[in-house]
Amino acid sequence: MALTKEPLSGSTSGRGIKVVATVTAGTAIHTQATGTWDEVWLWAVNSSADDVKLTLEWGGVTSPDDLIEMIIPGEGGLYPIAPGLPIEDGIAVAAFAATANVIMIHGYVNRGP
Repeated sequence: MALTKEPLSGSTSGRGIKVVATVTAGTAIHTQATGTWDEVWLWAVNSSADDVKLTLEWGGVTSPDDLIEMIIPGEGGLYPIAPGLPIEDGIAVAAFAATANVIMIHGYVNRGP
């Protein structure tokens, strides 16, 4: 089974995605292509000196079912936030942060057949 490495659907030319949203519905990160499955790898960068809470909406907005919450350290470089979690059936991943415009999300997906 061959995997292909693909950019996040919310990215422009593979660049980071700025988290603008501070509440649900979050900033779009990736929507899975129907008929395949994606293994999602994400890292966050916090440009603020302060730690910032980041919430990933993993396929929905119901707490706690669909939310992954974490603190992203201030000015701490790339911080892993999704270690190859699989999605399929057109699932969307979005994010919002306690502070707008300071978190950038980078990553890619490994797409399966």
